[in-house]
Amino acid sequence: MKKSLLPILLLTALACAPGVGQAEKADRNKPMNIEADALRHDELKQTSVFTGRVVMTKGSIVLRGARLDVRQDADGYQYGVVTAEPGKRAFFRQKRDTVAGTPDEFIEGESEVIEYDGKADNVRFITRAEMRRYRESVVTDELSGAVIVYNNLTDVFTVDGQKKAAASGAGDAPAAGGRVRAVLSPKEQPSGAAAPANAASGPVLRPSNSLGGASK
Repeated sequence: MKKSLLPILLLTALACAPGVGQAEKADRNKPMNIEADALRHDELKQTSVFTGRVVMTKGSIVLRGARLDVRQDADGYQYGVVTAEPGKRAFFRQKRDTVAGTPDEFIEGESEVIEYDGKADNVRFITRAEMRRYRESVVTDELSGAVIVYNNLTDVFTVDGQKKAAASGAGDAPAAGGRVRAVLSPKEQPSGAAAPANAASGPVLRPSNSLGGASK
């Protein structure tokens, strides 16, 4: 049993800093490095439970929370569920693929529970979910809702503003302020791009940091 635990303990010791690299879509193929106060590992079930100030890195991915449940399937894909301390939110960060010479971009998210699916390369933010897209250190897009799902392979995200029904089948109930909120910035134009058309040709849309309209 001690021999089988050794690789996991070695990975834990290596998790002192976030991973770096350019092949972000290959993050799911990188080793999962974890640092925590305590570990319980089940070799037969291929599951591990880390508790206490958990920090997980996997390529450019960083996950932080109070508890991390990890499992690995027969094909070697890894899955993790991060849970925050009561009243707090867990944290996720990942570098996005960008064209050489363009500014680095990152995805950050917070929620009470974060689920990582290594096979589908999905991240699911559950309860008080927020996701931000950064260009270097500047926030370009912000999203919030009850559940946010981000797929790194397709670069598609979905946001649900409603709390899901409980297992008892009580029916969907709106979350507090249960509407999706989004602030989306215009795409940065490359240098040397053609000047915009004359204002007389149509109205000019200006980005705003607030959304109009009251919640229903």
